[in-house]
Amino acid sequence: MPDKWVDWNKTTRSRDYRGSASFATFMIIGPTCFFLGILFAMFPYDFPLLWTKEPITGAYLDQLETHLKFVHQSPPLIARVLSIMVGVGFLGFFIKLFRASESNMLFDGASLVLYLIGVGVYIANIVKGLRLVSAGAWHHDPSAAVAADPLAGPGAPEVILGREDSLKVMAASNTILALVLVGVLVLQAGQWYAERKDNEEFDKLEEMEQTAASSPANPTSEKSNKKKQ
Repeated sequence: MPDKWVDWNKTTRSRDYRGSASFATFMIIGPTCFFLGILFAMFPYDFPLLWTKEPITGAYLDQLETHLKFVHQSPPLIARVLSIMVGVGFLGFFIKLFRASESNMLFDGASLVLYLIGVGVYIANIVKGLRLVSAGAWHHDPSAAVAADPLAGPGAPEVILGREDSLKVMAASNTILALVLVGVLVLQAGQWYAERKDNEEFDKLEEMEQTAASSPANPTSEKSNKKKQ
């Protein structure tokens, strides 16, 4: 990898090293936990769709659809807060990866990839599904289904999935997004553990050097010195 992206001389002991104790790490962990909390609040709605074998009633689908409409039609301030939190996470990654060390590229680079996957799942599946629910796409005739989708352009195919299948896709997307965000936390925790082991080994090496420096001279060398005298 080019030296302009990675500083190979930087270690966990370097003064400008941005590791697990830096504020940039907090900028990553904070939004990640924030989004995990939102997904956890959605879990009671997603659980009957994915994790039970009991038949799904129309009343439950109506209740879920009403909830999703309420979420999507919330005040613009809510969407702005979500966008700001996403941006804070990206800013934290960019700060840690500027003149990154080898540890930063390993842990923070992999975390950024997972974060990008999560944003992609959110935009491609969840946002589009919320727009379809808010537009009432499944309560129109098939010829009007495409027109009800705000993302559909000219020549777009008709909506094939029904209401229950589409809501299952959204629930599965929430689960995938939760797993991706947990992966980000695991990698950040792995960085903290690697730094801890590195510091322990460095401290042991310093103790060994100090012990060797303060220990008395070798007895054989003392005997040879006496013979010379």
